Amino acid sequence: MEKHDKIYIAGHRGMVGSAILRKLEKEGFSNFVMRTSSTLDLRDQNAVAAFFADEKPNYVFLAAAKVGGIVANNTYRAEFLYDNLQIQANVIHNSYLNSVKKLMFLGSSCIYPKMAPQPLREDYLLTGPLEETNEPYAIAKIAGIKMCDAYRAQYGCNYISVMPTNLYGYNDNYHPQNSHVLPALIRRFHEAKEKAIPLVTIWGTGSPRREFLFADDLAEACYYLMQNYNEPGLVNVGTGEDVTIKDLALLVKKITNFKGDINFDSSKPDGTPRKLMDVSKLHSNGWKHTIELEEGVALAYKDFLNKYVAAY
Repeated sequence: MEKHDKIYIAGHRGMVGSAILRKLEKEGFSNFVMRTSSTLDLRDQNAVAAFFADEKPNYVFLAAAKVGGIVANNTYRAEFLYDNLQIQANVIHNSYLNSVKKLMFLGSSCIYPKMAPQPLREDYLLTGPLEETNEPYAIAKIAGIKMCDAYRAQYGCNYISVMPTNLYGYNDNYHPQNSHVLPALIRRFHEAKEKAIPLVTIWGTGSPRREFLFADDLAEACYYLMQNYNEPGLVNVGTGEDVTIKDLALLVKKITNFKGDINFDSSKPDGTPRKLMDVSKLHSNGWKHTIELEEGVALAYKDFLNKYVAAY
């Protein structure tokens, strides 16, 4: 990418898109084209076609998606499949029609089979059944990967697919029902502390293991890969390290300074037992994360206090 190139970041106000925008601005890029969901509905084929025809971006970061945690994924199954398929299809196809030089598609680690060997290697894709609770979202993301590869194979498009592990950071979603595990824990522990609630109950046994990557580290990886990576298939982006939900809860408890107790409700679902990314492909391409979990959670909690607590 050259500094004068026009760059479209789909989803620029979300956690991932805003991190990518900050990184690009830091690197001296300024020719951005962006639309909020209220001004451009990416599910609308005609609206997306008109936008690309008018703006003609050179590079596209496709970070827009309908996302959420276990509850949201399981409750809005049709929307998670339909909305994400529409967004991807419209952006990828119109990038091709308007000669976008390069597109990066952002997926998720939930694309891998529920019982796949650990750590998760890129070639484990489509080797077994998916986790039931987020299957519609995963199927949409798998379709996005395959669509990028199909446009590469048939039309020679330089479209790459990046699969981040669980993300957290600035501008995260702290909705009580629709957030992912780490921001949900930050909010729960903070509210318990503020309301002097003596016990925080967490779904599941606490034994599943999860890997977490700070969103600004993902943005660093995305910038690096957009400059240096041009292969079909997909590349995992993560830390290569994981932690139990119990240990994560204890870390959030410490950082939020909650003094009460934790109860794990084993009658609730755990989800996938483990989701650790094999990041050897990424490391061999020359990139490694820099923000460790405790530092990142402290940064995220500070952001939560600055942006969300004041809105209560």
